Amino acid sequence: MRRLRLLRAPAVLSGCLGALLFLGGAPAHAHTALKDATPGPGDKVAPGVDVLSLTFGPLKPGTTPKISLVGPDGTPVPVGQPVVADDSVTCAAVTPLRSGVSTLSYTVVSADGDTQSSAFQFEVADGAGTVAVPPACRGLHLRAPETGGAAAGDTVLGLSRGTALSAGGAAVVVLAGGGVLARHARRSAHGRRPAG
Repeated sequence: MRRLRLLRAPAVLSGCLGALLFLGGAPAHAHTALKDATPGPGDKVAPGVDVLSLTFGPLKPGTTPKISLVGPDGTPVPVGQPVVADDSVTCAAVTPLRSGVSTLSYTVVSADGDTQSSAFQFEVADGAGTVAVPPACRGLHLRAPETGGAAAGDTVLGLSRGTALSAGGAAVVVLAGGGVLARHARRSAHGRRPAG
């Protein structure tokens, strides 16, 4: 009888330890995990997708999720500034996607401050089903993706508007200064001519 009790005690202890390890081993940031996406992991969608949508648990107010996209050829695809709707849905405009497998990466901060980064792939293919803009993203003002570091329409000769104006102003100052110096040099040359 005593031997049976000794066997039971270790069995109960190991069962308790197993339960504690199971409970303690759950990821602390599971509440920030991706719950849904459009397009989602492994999805096959028709060309023309221009809005990305990611749904998480509640996100920390005042934080902006980061979303980046790499196209089938390995080059970055411009993504607009993400907007959070309903405290958990992140929406972002994207340039129309080309055929092939794209990789989407994201970083979000949950309501309690935990940060999670991850990535997934989806495929754009002719003949696949079209994807509608998710309801939470409809009616939002989504900023258009920027190309080359400046919004399309906000460039002058390939430079951002601010850079182009600064460069233009500097050129005017240099030209005006050069003209003044040239005029001063001519006057000095006239004044030095020997009397004839």
